[in-house]
Amino acid sequence: MCKNHDYTIHGAQHHFGWDNSIAPVQRAEPGSTILFHCKDSAAGQLGPKSTVADVATLDFSRINPVSGPVYVEGAEPGDALKITLDSFVPQARDGAGFGWTANIPGFGLLTDQFTDPALHIWKYDTSTMAPAMFGKEGRVPLKPFAGTIGNALAEPGMHSIVPPRRVGGNLDIRDLSAGTTLYLPVEVAGALFSVGDTHAAQGDGEVCGTAIESPMDVVLTIDLVKDARLKFPRFTTPGPVTTHLDAKGYEVTTGIGPDLMGACRDAVAGMVDFLCATRQMAAVDAYMLVSTCGDLRISEIVDQPNWVVSFYFPRCVFE
Repeated sequence: MCKNHDYTIHGAQHHFGWDNSIAPVQRAEPGSTILFHCKDSAAGQLGPKSTVADVATLDFSRINPVSGPVYVEGAEPGDALKITLDSFVPQARDGAGFGWTANIPGFGLLTDQFTDPALHIWKYDTSTMAPAMFGKEGRVPLKPFAGTIGNALAEPGMHSIVPPRRVGGNLDIRDLSAGTTLYLPVEVAGALFSVGDTHAAQGDGEVCGTAIESPMDVVLTIDLVKDARLKFPRFTTPGPVTTHLDAKGYEVTTGIGPDLMGACRDAVAGMVDFLCATRQMAAVDAYMLVSTCGDLRISEIVDQPNWVVSFYFPRCVFE
């Protein structure tokens, strides 16, 4: 059940890009609990009946809408917002939870290897939040979170919402889920906080560029920490963060070399090859699947000239 809230930010109250001249849709006192009706990262351009042809016609000026901004009374540059994430409730489409994962040409870690659009539409039970099916055998455990969450920048003008920034934004940290407390630097009066780009599940790295993109209602509580002097966001989790994936262990591939990005690419490509060989999957399907549940990890970064990156794929997806 959702926590009682003081304010509601409706789905129509969203914006694209960070701009500290955008008028706040709500003013709130520290300690307020707010319900945000968040759109998915395509702003509703994709739905349960969408096809791969719809990926090619996406309007990228409408990517990653965030709900807000909220002006927090008393927030000043140098302070921090303390965001307690209370709950994530999927918005039903056609009577079920809805999500999508796509390979968007020119976007993602292996863009040179996957040049054609692809799309997987997800359907899941919003009451049980049981793992969502991928094909006939894959079952991806769900862990909802907000992909984009942040404050306005001090620099004037419109700034793209795609890159993550020092005040938050498109962080895509899958552990920013219910129960987590996030601290965000404040650079402008009122902070001008916004949230959106909700996901039903994602692996660390979001390697194909998309997760299970899913519209959700988010309840969170905003507090104020005066004179925090944070340089970047930080957060605290309430407990273990991978219990939804750990039960059956992992298959792991690695990338090794003098460049971290190259090692990441090699580790992910290795896992795509592994799934193609062992599960007879199409390569683009394996690429999209691992983006929703596989984790990139820096295993070693001190033994120059080569670094080690590992890619962990949870065996529970197929067992």
